[in-house]
Amino acid sequence: MDAAFTEEQDEIRRTLRTLLRERCGPDEVKAAVHAAPGYDEALWRQLARTLGLPGLALPAAYGGVGCGVTELALACEETGRVLLPSPLLPTAVFAAPLVAALGTEEQRAELLPRIAEGALTAALAVPGRALPEALGLVGARNGARNGMWDGAQAGSWAGGGRAGGVQARPDRDAGTGWRLYGQVEQVLGGHSAELLLVAARAGGYARGRTLLFLVPAEADGLVRTRLTGLDATRPQARVELRDVPAELLGVDGGGSGSGGGDEVAEALAAVGTAAAAVLAAEAVGAAAAALARTVDYVRAREQFGRPIGSFQAVKHRLADVYVAVQAARSAAYYAAWAAAQGGGAENTEAAVAGGLALAQALEAQRTAAAEAVQLHGGIGFTWEHEAHLYFKRAASDELLFGPVHRLRARAAEREGLFGAADRAPYGGHDGRGGNDVHGGRDANGGRDAQGVQGAHAGQGRHDGPDGRDGPDGPRKAVAV
Repeated sequence: MDAAFTEEQDEIRRTLRTLLRERCGPDEVKAAVHAAPGYDEALWRQLARTLGLPGLALPAAYGGVGCGVTELALACEETGRVLLPSPLLPTAVFAAPLVAALGTEEQRAELLPRIAEGALTAALAVPGRALPEALGLVGARNGARNGMWDGAQAGSWAGGGRAGGVQARPDRDAGTGWRLYGQVEQVLGGHSAELLLVAARAGGYARGRTLLFLVPAEADGLVRTRLTGLDATRPQARVELRDVPAELLGVDGGGSGSGGGDEVAEALAAVGTAAAAVLAAEAVGAAAAALARTVDYVRAREQFGRPIGSFQAVKHRLADVYVAVQAARSAAYYAAWAAAQGGGAENTEAAVAGGLALAQALEAQRTAAAEAVQLHGGIGFTWEHEAHLYFKRAASDELLFGPVHRLRARAAEREGLFGAADRAPYGGHDGRGGNDVHGGRDANGGRDAQGVQGAHAGQGRHDGPDGRDGPDGPRKAVAV
């Protein structure tokens, strides 16, 4: 591995940083999030025209720059530094690679050049708020019902053919095409995207498979509502599909062949590997910016006749943040390098590195943002200061792409660190949920009388409906 960046990579980062410093200050960010699309459209066009940012990782044959995951990660580190509101993540990191991997030649030729030039924005709509599960960043929640991971059940997050999710059926009236029905929550950039990639289940329960469909913004029956989210710089939407006409991405092979359920799962996993590295780099950029702003503040803010940054307690806290950010940056760069080596869903090293790097970056971002609010004192809690923007981004990222313990549990599962008997939902082992044996919590969140976890020992404190021990003593814990 060559740890040094090329001259081209350094130039991409330097040019983007200069441009964003001029056009994307805290006041500009706050103004952009209140615009109808949730971002500055003029700045987005400039980024597309001068840097080719939307097509940075797309092949030159389709109008892209022809770079890779590493360059995209470096660019997102800079956009994360200023909390840039833009459709870059949903369009270039999630949607475009799926079109390139699964689309027919006609679909690629039609869509990718428009994405590369910034003329078309896209979003990935995954049912059930299961984006990290669909991308393979975390294990499936199904495991909570039987005490084991169920990540191998491809597409189970999309509804499994049961009620819920998005259902797809052939359009028998038109003779060709498909019809979609369902609802998707928390679609990043979904309210303004001109093209939606919707994951839906086709074929019913017995022979169901998850496919991806192209839905234009003007499709009949499509209702999109912008949601009020914790992080306004990452706008989300609710997407309702009421018998909406859609075009299949690729070709349906009935579960095999281009566009089939297996290929969709593999393509999503490959996108998840690259996305983990990119998201880690973005979180590192935000953490580094929060730290830099805090250091500047403690140097200027005086108390007792001296800068507060001269106090040893403040120095130690900021030193800890610095170490965390630098370690997370190294992990993110390695994950980007590993993802750039190719191999798709079979690149286990890149998948493990990406998940661990993202977990470490999210922790560093959370720590840096929390210390920024704390060390800024009273002004750090005000709307006018930008500290709250970094704090909200840190909390939102972990809710959208984590949590951290599930990212690490998925990486451990990929690496084969635990056997099947040791696996448990949400990252535990031996049914213990990953916590220490002593003083552990049972599956309902309580503690058993001996301090041993109820999920492991089969005993829990809760007995009556009020959550207290009943007259007959502890009862068995019930997994939820």
